[in-house]
Amino acid sequence: MIIKRAINLPVTKSFFLFGPRLTGKSTLLKTNYMTGKGIFYIDLLDTYDLMRYLQDAPAFYREIKAAQNETPIIIVDEIQKIPILLNEIHRLLEEFPHLQFIMSGSSARKLKKMKANLLGGRALTYYLGPFSFLELNDKFHLIRALELGTLPPVYLEKEDDIARDILRSYVKTYLEEEIKQEALVRNLGAFVKFLPLAGEESGNILNFSNLSREIGVSYKTVQEYFQILVDTLIIFFLPSFARSKRKSLIQHSKFYFFDTGVLRSVKNELTLPLRPGTRVFGTYFEHFIINELKRYNDYKKLDCGFFFFRTTTGQEVDLVLEKPGKKLVAVEIKARDRVGKVDFKGLYHFKRMFPQSRLILVSLVPRTQIFDDITVIPWQKMFDVFK
Repeated sequence: MIIKRAINLPVTKSFFLFGPRLTGKSTLLKTNYMTGKGIFYIDLLDTYDLMRYLQDAPAFYREIKAAQNETPIIIVDEIQKIPILLNEIHRLLEEFPHLQFIMSGSSARKLKKMKANLLGGRALTYYLGPFSFLELNDKFHLIRALELGTLPPVYLEKEDDIARDILRSYVKTYLEEEIKQEALVRNLGAFVKFLPLAGEESGNILNFSNLSREIGVSYKTVQEYFQILVDTLIIFFLPSFARSKRKSLIQHSKFYFFDTGVLRSVKNELTLPLRPGTRVFGTYFEHFIINELKRYNDYKKLDCGFFFFRTTTGQEVDLVLEKPGKKLVAVEIKARDRVGKVDFKGLYHFKRMFPQSRLILVSLVPRTQIFDDITVIPWQKMFDVFK
């Protein structure tokens, strides 16, 4: 089953396409670019090509040069496996500007670490996430998305037990391939201990000191572990909203895992059913909404800044959207089908500090409602926050 993706990729311009494993990068590229002739496709997961180019990177240049008239589109899957190929790609783009290079990978970390040639603006950068609500459309089921996430092979798997096994294997593969094989950490055992603890803290205000004490590693090591998760696109940070310099505002960041299924696997909660009305359901609902909004913002190039808001007295708003020239949007997320003033405290506090802001509560209500300055919307209309 082919699901049309919401991301818009260039027709002629060279680009990088990054995304976590199993988000469908290879499928997307094959669907969009390999429907006709004129494609030179290289998969660096193929051991033969991997070893050949590791031993003789200039062979890549010679092959593309020989084929550049017949195959002007060149796809290199898993480019981070051989970063030095980017030097050859740079040379080819200088010599043959009609060529389009499409380079995909699950992580930019190795490229950054080796100070690889990122082509100096000659290639754009895009990120692909799991399926979104808009992409799945009538195939979308909220409970399934919260329990299993929306990685394509997981969400489309008909048997839930197999879907869970895929998620368990995903975490194991991530540890072995992304972490161990690329030697990203010296102490894999400590990282294995760190990962489920990080899962427990997803969506919370980050405290490196507490985690370092619990794991038994240094503060700096915990910071490095989080940077690995960021660079391999497993998590993203949500900084504190700091337009105001008032000391009453919390200055630390939150972070979120990119997919609820992966998060549940990291936390060993895959067999735990999610029941509406429970705190756990609300936690995954919040993760789902924030991931959906972030993905939509990226795909549509809306350039909104994403933050959270919290004061030292505990007044909090789950999400603040900031776009130059537009009103701030404060978004509270509640997994309830009935809401009232008790749910609006953080939004009202935000409004007192930033009177010109829009206030929105995303929830399980069946229809949009208005409470004074607050608009309560069904989660299916969550993208209205960008209007």
